[in-house]
Amino acid sequence: MHDIQTLLGKHRQGDIRGITSVCSAHPLVVEATLQHALLHDTPMVLFEATCNQVNQDGGYTGMRPAGFVEFVHAIAERVGLPVSRIVLGGDHLGPNPWTHLDAGAAMDKAESMVEAYVAAGFHKIHLDCSMACADDPVSLPEAEIVRRAVRLCRAAEAACSRLGCAPPVYVIGTEVPTPGGAAEAIEGLAVTTPEAALATIAAHRKAFMAAGLASAWQRVIASVVQPGVEFDHHDVVDYQPEKARKLSEAIENIPGLVFEAHSTDYQARTALRALVRDHFAILKVGPGLTFALREALWALDAIENEWIPVERRARLRATVLGCMHEQPAQWRRYYHAEGRALEIDMQYSLSDRIRYYWPDPVIESARERLFSNLAEQPPPMPLLSQYLPGALSSLRSGAVRDPKAWVLAHVMTVLDDYHYACHARTSN
Repeated sequence: MHDIQTLLGKHRQGDIRGITSVCSAHPLVVEATLQHALLHDTPMVLFEATCNQVNQDGGYTGMRPAGFVEFVHAIAERVGLPVSRIVLGGDHLGPNPWTHLDAGAAMDKAESMVEAYVAAGFHKIHLDCSMACADDPVSLPEAEIVRRAVRLCRAAEAACSRLGCAPPVYVIGTEVPTPGGAAEAIEGLAVTTPEAALATIAAHRKAFMAAGLASAWQRVIASVVQPGVEFDHHDVVDYQPEKARKLSEAIENIPGLVFEAHSTDYQARTALRALVRDHFAILKVGPGLTFALREALWALDAIENEWIPVERRARLRATVLGCMHEQPAQWRRYYHAEGRALEIDMQYSLSDRIRYYWPDPVIESARERLFSNLAEQPPPMPLLSQYLPGALSSLRSGAVRDPKAWVLAHVMTVLDDYHYACHARTSN
């Protein structure tokens, strides 16, 4: 039995624990997560890559599945966390990166992607074929979604058998709206009905059995549903347990399964804890962590403006905004304001489209210079407190006067809430 199955099995037996699923490919977010796990002696650290981030064509990160594994493991080795404590997952694995193609070609690509994920050593596979391809109806029938998911599961199982690697655990189902936060203002967010959740599970189980995938079904650990949490550019829909109570109770009749909750970013720690208590035991977070990263970097930029002579400044914030204006492809579909309102969305939107720009070499050079400036000429404590009070607390606890350490400390404040939600022994 996989470690994640053991953990979730204990959850189903009444030990109300969960697991945080960190969906980010930013090296500082990954390092903060690993440092946090070391600090709290977290037994299992789950990182997930989406089909758009990482695939056999490189994704928007430029990484293939094997490259992502090497990337995470290299940071873990540098930090000192045993790679045996790391679980790697593939999120929304399906035809989504290739929906401009006809379904046949897109599914061929999706099948190759799943095989590459399994071959690279990913332990958790989310089968999500809910996206309509070029020749599909706008809304795919659930029977077709299930049929395609079974095809990908069969490909994953065959790859494991061929390569002699341990078979993965699976997650089924999807959530609406699309991953990464709502593209427009949220109106009338609906919690998944118990009937719909149970029907999805039943349809997948029947199809798995019919396809000779009974052993794979024993490794299905969760189904993705909408418990009533979401965020758009400016607002967060907070979890309301009473609205999800019937959905929560429904999974109690399905042995071995829990729910997986996406878009839990920006929820209060008490809401996160309530989600875990209510069997939404896998909590995904991504933009909330890179949003915190941006907060910390903007704070360092502000400190630099007050502390470093003008001729030496890195001007990270101005550099990022310049690149975003020159290369608008990653945000233009999402931000429709103009003038100052557009500048606010580009920087502060909760959907955090800035996260796509951090790997740009011009931006990375500015970030390195910013860190170098503040490491060579550390700001006084009161100035650090003005912009990063959490980092000041870390500094006074003995942390090195290092800009990178301040950024990691700020990102870890978000991870603190998830750790509380997944590991606190008392419910709220």
